[in-house]
Amino acid sequence: MTAPDDIWHAARWPPGWRVLHVAETGSTNADLLAAAERGDARDRTVLAADHQTAGRGRLDRRWDAPPGANLLVSLLFETVADRPTELTQRVALAACAAADHLAPGPPVGLKWPNDLVVDGRKVAGILAQRSAGITVVGLGLNVAWSPAGAADLGGVVTPPAFLARLLVEFDGLPSKVGALHRARLVTLGQRVRAELPGGAHVVGRAEDVDHAGRLVVVERTGARHVLDVGDIVHLRPDRG
Repeated sequence: MTAPDDIWHAARWPPGWRVLHVAETGSTNADLLAAAERGDARDRTVLAADHQTAGRGRLDRRWDAPPGANLLVSLLFETVADRPTELTQRVALAACAAADHLAPGPPVGLKWPNDLVVDGRKVAGILAQRSAGITVVGLGLNVAWSPAGAADLGGVVTPPAFLARLLVEFDGLPSKVGALHRARLVTLGQRVRAELPGGAHVVGRAEDVDHAGRLVVVERTGARHVLDVGDIVHLRPDRG
């Protein structure tokens, strides 16, 4: 699947969004942050690319895909959310709703903190970056291609069509999304290993997410951990 310029130009974007498209760039997140600093990008500016040469996910992991196969996009917001994680949750929920509408199949769930998964396999990742009062939320979603062990939408929709639906779903979200986000989290109730920065880890049951979107993990000893960040591995129930 490819997403040439004419497909992007033909897309119908919902009101209030400014969508830009490039064939290739280093990172759409970095480009939007730089454009905002220059005054060239304002609230609800969106930048999509067919290919990224320096895209990355959480923990500086590289995010790459064949040109035109997947949705590689960043959204700029000037509005200040009530919680630091709210904008990432909103983009994640909008992506889930768009997938529900456009790609019938197994339901898309959320793996804490920012991954979209289908049957336990990653289909998308989200990375938010903040600078000088703005937030840029980047999404890499496997539309027609996925690496080994991951999932994709099977190429049933083009990247621009998926983005258009995502923006519609974003605008349709309620003022408070905490309950919706919690309902999509497949991490809750599972035995998990949380790999933390610096090499430490915590093993226990993912019991809850708090008002700030932090994950509450309780060890078998009863020790309770409230995690702002971490790489979560879902474990079998009989593992500890």
